[in-house]
Amino acid sequence: MRTAYNVETVRAAERELMARLPEGALMQRAAAGLAAACADLLGRVYGRRVVLLVGSGDNGGDALYAGARLARRGAGVTAVLLAPERAHSAGLAALRRAGGRAVGVEDAERLIEKADLLLDGIVGIGGKGGLRPDAARLAEAAERSRAVVVAVDLPSGVDADTAEVRGAAVRADLTVTFGTHKPGLLIDPAREYAGSVRLVDIGLALPEEAELEALQHADVRRLLPVPTGESDKYRRGVVGIAAGSARYPGAAVLAVYGALRGGAGAVRYVGPAGDAVIARFPETLVSDRGPKHAGRVQAWVVGPGAGDDASAVGEVLASDVPVLIDADGLRLADRDAVRARTAPTLMTPHAGEAAALLGVPREEVEGTRLASARELAGRYDATVLLKGSTTLVADSGGGAVRVNPTGTAWLATAGSGDVLSGLAGSLLASGLSALDAGSVGAYLHGLAGRFAAGGAPVGAHDVAEAVPAAWRDVTDA
Repeated sequence: MRTAYNVETVRAAERELMARLPEGALMQRAAAGLAAACADLLGRVYGRRVVLLVGSGDNGGDALYAGARLARRGAGVTAVLLAPERAHSAGLAALRRAGGRAVGVEDAERLIEKADLLLDGIVGIGGKGGLRPDAARLAEAAERSRAVVVAVDLPSGVDADTAEVRGAAVRADLTVTFGTHKPGLLIDPAREYAGSVRLVDIGLALPEEAELEALQHADVRRLLPVPTGESDKYRRGVVGIAAGSARYPGAAVLAVYGALRGGAGAVRYVGPAGDAVIARFPETLVSDRGPKHAGRVQAWVVGPGAGDDASAVGEVLASDVPVLIDADGLRLADRDAVRARTAPTLMTPHAGEAAALLGVPREEVEGTRLASARELAGRYDATVLLKGSTTLVADSGGGAVRVNPTGTAWLATAGSGDVLSGLAGSLLASGLSALDAGSVGAYLHGLAGRFAAGGAPVGAHDVAEAVPAAWRDVTDA
């Protein structure tokens, strides 16, 4: 499992380690890893033009020491000092001894234009509130440059803890981060600026509980439900789907499609789209008597394409089994009724739906995804799966937020969320917790989206069809 920790935790671990190491040893470890990553990108180091963008913090020191290592291998290295009087003195001395030089910001744009590689050491992980004017100009010049841009620990201008980007920021091709990932490297909008991320182990001892978790194949494989010789369709779990309407029958069909691919033993459908569902999936158990009279289920999915049918949402919320609420169900669900539930609840809004529930503009949710997911989970006392460019799963009780590492932009297509709802609801019915069902469902859905798209436009039904291939990819790894 990939983990990320907030700045306070990282700083505490660094202090503890530095107390046991010779002075400067930790920075040298970081600089060695940074220089190696730069050399890998350059291929041939000798004769290459490297420009260091150096601020006044330890990130500037990392950049200077890494620049010294590159200079000793024959690169022409120039450091642009934003605050010469506050530059890391030992790092600057090391660069000069290796044959590098330092200049002020007045010469920066000319050097950046001709560089082969730019090393961003302007602001470290403690930076808040956006870049100052001189730094912002360097970030803009770096974006215009044809050079490869490498960020030291985190791109300057992004918030390490919140993943917010306020104004100009360095857009890196590679970020070399030290000790652990930071939330801003895994969550948009900051993640867009990080490029590829390379983690350098510098020996930090970090607590067991992280700020963020990102499941990998092995983690998902351990969580997937697997039938045994004693299993039957009821022991494997039955998921109920209360979805669709005369206007949106396709939402019901797609939610059922996702549920049939999610590992539960049977799917019950309740709603006005029964004919469309049974015509496409004859194995579905269809009822028109409402959720209360549909028969026993181990979990419910409610809301996709439901229109204004609040009665079905109310009946599902009154049940004593886990419930997934999506789409129209989010608008129709009474917050007090959700909070009063004793069984788990999983809500799956996109940014627009989350904004409506929180009473804020959509742009605020998109710019503060981590805070928004946590806030919504707390308000509704539910697990929240916030869909989008980076999908987050947050529990109401706190703890690490899960960030989904799979997916493709081609998943932004009508009906894709309905498939995810059915898939995650089926995992709920098979016995996974709301956090695990949301995380595993998002992981498989994203992987299926990649397989189905293959770099081309894709429909929601294609995504559902590719879920078994994604499942096999995880279990065969």
